[in-house]
Amino acid sequence: MRNREATEKRGHTAETVALWFLRLKGYRLLARRFKCASGEVDLVMRKGATTAFIEVKARANVDDAVMAVTPRQARRIASAAATWMARDGRAAEGHCRFDIVAVSSNFLPTHIENAFYGDR
Repeated sequence: MRNREATEKRGHTAETVALWFLRLKGYRLLARRFKCASGEVDLVMRKGATTAFIEVKARANVDDAVMAVTPRQARRIASAAATWMARDGRAAEGHCRFDIVAVSSNFLPTHIENAFYGDR
């Protein structure tokens, strides 16, 4: 049980690091841990007319973070994004994309725009 708690804490910390990093880049938070019946998105943020559905991964390097988003997880994120867009007219009318923020063990974030497509 202790391992799971440590992993959860590391994930929450990585989400907070990613959130502030993206805010510094000009993104505005719309939702944190958006959940619906079909999936979940760690962060939903907007910059201009772009709504970004962001998966945060705490990994040793960027490649490991990208590989950690499985095709099944990408579909679940895309499904949750579709639910979000059905409720948010501005997101539906604008540009949407799927990003990954990789947070390394020393808490340095790397933002990968258009990291995956929802149909993977």
